[in-house]
Amino acid sequence: MFIAISQFTVANDKTDEVKQAFRDRPHLVEQAPGFVRMEVISPRELPAEIWLVTYWESEEAFSKWHHSHLYHESHKGIPKGLKLVPASVRLRFFDWVSS
Repeated sequence: MFIAISQFTVANDKTDEVKQAFRDRPHLVEQAPGFVRMEVISPRELPAEIWLVTYWESEEAFSKWHHSHLYHESHKGIPKGLKLVPASVRLRFFDWVSS
């Protein structure tokens, strides 16, 4: 299994709106071949920090999703005026080892 973790920190007062946007998202990723599941988490001590954890059958499945029109469509719910802390934006890849 392949895991992609996207991490960012909201720089302005849009944290609650971003979290709500994830709750209200159109669930387009669920239509992607090879998608397993997604979790959106936020550390209690840094509530403006958001981690998006997606699980995939393969890196190829993730890559196809990441470059698809549905990926771009899924970002239309981003709150207007959102600003991120530039150095906080990270995308990391992991191999699943064990549960």
